[in-house]
Amino acid sequence: MHVSRRKFVAGVAATGAAAFAGGVPAWGAPGSLIIDCHGHYTTEPKEFHAFRQAQIAALKDPSQKPSVADLKISDDQLRESVQPQLKFQRERGTDVAIFSPRAAGMGHHIGTPETSAEWSRLCNEMIHRICTLMPDNFIGVGQLPQSPGVRPDNCLEELERCVKSYGFVGVNLNPDPSGGFWKDPPLTDKWWYPVYEKLVELDVPAMIHVSASANPNFHGTGAHYIAADTTAFMQLLTSSLFKDFPTLRFVIPHGGGAIPFHWGRYRGLAQDMKKPPLEELLLKNVYFDTCVYHAPGIRLMFEVIPVDNIIFGSEMVGAVRGIDPTTNRHYDDTKPYIDALNLPEESRRKVFAENARKVYRLDRTAYFKKRG
Repeated sequence: MHVSRRKFVAGVAATGAAAFAGGVPAWGAPGSLIIDCHGHYTTEPKEFHAFRQAQIAALKDPSQKPSVADLKISDDQLRESVQPQLKFQRERGTDVAIFSPRAAGMGHHIGTPETSAEWSRLCNEMIHRICTLMPDNFIGVGQLPQSPGVRPDNCLEELERCVKSYGFVGVNLNPDPSGGFWKDPPLTDKWWYPVYEKLVELDVPAMIHVSASANPNFHGTGAHYIAADTTAFMQLLTSSLFKDFPTLRFVIPHGGGAIPFHWGRYRGLAQDMKKPPLEELLLKNVYFDTCVYHAPGIRLMFEVIPVDNIIFGSEMVGAVRGIDPTTNRHYDDTKPYIDALNLPEESRRKVFAENARKVYRLDRTAYFKKRG
């Protein structure tokens, strides 16, 4: 689809004005469903941060090792901690967020496999408690206990626990647990196959999401995240992974990194490699969220990526927290940019709800069973 720049900018302005008139969200048809596929728990209580700092300190001084039993966080603290997310949900018209631990906080490059296992269990427990306390607002996605150079088979127990015990609808999969040094095999290597087999068995997707950068050459959210999204896509392009796993599903965040901007390059590379067209090679299994923080980027994304492969996401209270002076809205308020495209109603429903329901099998969750 093509939208002229003038009409697009005018649409964004009109959408923003309507959204704030009367203090209530005005976008979308009454009763329409809005699912945000990309939310992180970035507002944790101070006790949780203190535990992590003590855990890291204990790597050098074992006497500093914290006790999990001593970590006390009440339900009221959890409710209070997510008030910023709930506020944005109300203001922006989002119904429910697919919610996972802080991505930068996964810290797979820190410590030992035991460190990662303990930390991942705690992070996932926090998400489960929040989703249990506020099931109308949050649906859980888990963190895997990955470590650089350690075969990902060690993640299977936690993956299964997240899905079977906690009812999570997916996990975040880090393609580079080293934090920017890329020491493990590509995602298409059989090294990763045990994880894929378990994902297929459980019928849940993975969002391909790195954690913090430990490499000073790569800023975490500005370079490492975007480069990893792009790198993962290129790894998939050069492989035949989905012949081995035809029902495996990946979500690439942040609009796919550089992928939409260089869509012609990737089409051309696939053609040069005698691969099928990207629609056939990858787009039955790979999806992209809309965590793109400016109008031209969203517009480009919708011009080159099929609407069936786009899932609404904002990463609110996440990577970029300020207000854009050109729109007077938060950068991570991505919905008005999509609204301004004036998508056909069927396309709009796909982007804002149906694609997420399909990819994450959300109809199995208590949230949707409650609604019929």
